This record gives sequence, C-alpha cells and structure tokens, in this order.
Amino acid sequence: MISRLALLALLIGISGCSTMKPQDLAGREPTLVIEEYFAGRTKAWGIFQDRFGQLRRQFEVDIQGTWADGTLTLVEDFLYDDGETEQRVWRITKRREHEYEGRADGVIGVAEGLAYGNALNWTYRFALKVGDGTWNVAFDDWLFLQSDGVLINRAEVTKFGVRLGEVTLVFRKLAGAPVRAAAE
Repeated sequence: MISRLALLALLIGISGCSTMKPQDLAGREPTLVIEEYFAGRTKAWGIFQDRFGQLRRQFEVDIQGTWADGTLTLVEDFLYDDGETEQRVWRITKRREHEYEGRADGVIGVAEGLAYGNALNWTYRFALKVGDGTWNVAFDDWLFLQSDGVLINRAEVTKFGVRLGEVTLVFRKLAGAPVRAAAE
C-alpha cells in the first residue's frame, strides 16, 4: 500500500508535469501586445463558475484603455447580472520584453505577467469581497488572442491551493478601436 507521503509526492509530480508556460506559446499568431489591444474601447462578457462547474455569476465589462508614458491604464466598469456595479482601474507597465506588471485596487502587491505569441499569463493575489468579508485568493489568469481580434480569458481562482472556481471572459474591440497584431 502506498504511504500518504508517497501519494502526495506523486500527485504533486503529476500536477507539475502538465503546467503550461507562456514561453510554450512563443511564435503563435496573432501576437498579443496588450498595450495595443486594449488601447481604446473594449467590451467583455464573463462568467464565474464554482469548483463544481455551477454558474454563479455573469457580468459585462466596458473598458477604456490608454497607453501613455509607458503605462497602460484600463478603466473597467463592471455590470453584474444582479445589478451590482463595480469599477476597477488597472495600471500596467512593461518591464522588459515579454514582462509586465500591474496594479489595481484589490490586487495584493503586484500582478506579474508574461506574454509570448498570442498569450499573456497573469499571476496575482486579490482581496475578493465575499458577502460581508474578504478572501485573499490567487489568480492564474490566461489571455489568448484569436485571429479575428477576439480575446479569450480564462482564470483559475484558488485559496491555499484549493480551486474555488474559474472566470471566463471574451473580449471584443468596439468600432473605431482597431486591433493590430505586432511582431515580437
């Protein structure tokens, strides 16, 4: 019989073998350059599913993005299906080729992002309002640019390494806000 310690080591090993890295997507087209994609007006539609796959929340987001002095500022206005509204302002800087950092209300510390090919992976901790309290959760957030300018976002939300659920969003540039794929 396998000891509990050996079983735990096996599970950690198995989960570590399948982890995708942003570098794995280098060369995929179209190239995602977030400071170009999010300049101007963008619209997003999203859902949150709990760890059992149950739909818990739906929302829309209107985003206004500006790129100035090396900082991408995203003003995100959320409208949830229950009528609640929320605004989040992100300030994102490009540290070096492929590397970004972001700050926003609710983000604990700094969000770190790596972009290669058509993908960007953000990792960060977030103070999430839950009822009358706040939970500090972790986000593993992936964005994938598609050939028609649609950007698909999938984020796993965990607490103490336990999966709480997943956020899925689809972004679309609005008229007058063209998408331009740039070479790396």
